[in-house]
Amino acid sequence: QVQLVESGGGLVQAGRSLRLSCAASGSVFSIKAVGWYRQPPGKQRELVAAITSYGSTTYADSVKDRFTISRDNAKNTVYLQMNSLKPEDTAVYYCAADRSDFVLDDYWGQGTQVTVSS
Repeated sequence: QVQLVESGGGLVQAGRSLRLSCAASGSVFSIKAVGWYRQPPGKQRELVAAITSYGSTTYADSVKDRFTISRDNAKNTVYLQMNSLKPEDTAVYYCAADRSDFVLDDYWGQGTQVTVSS
């Protein structure tokens, strides 16, 4: 089993930045893809960004050029640097990990709230 713990959420003004962290523990050797989903109020969960075990990244169109995903395998941690935040980025952000590089839904964190005020 793998446990994921997110941190770094909070309340921020539009235009500012936040960095989310997700620390993995347990059977981390099994993890390949890691990434972030978000669920805005009253909406479905959506993929924000993901990174494979070989460093390939993918982003939602709405966050391209503003968000950057990275991973530190030595620390078993994945990061999401969020710049130029907008009110529509307000959501609960969930860290996710998978034993495959082609999907991202084996393991989930508990979520961290990000609120962007206008």
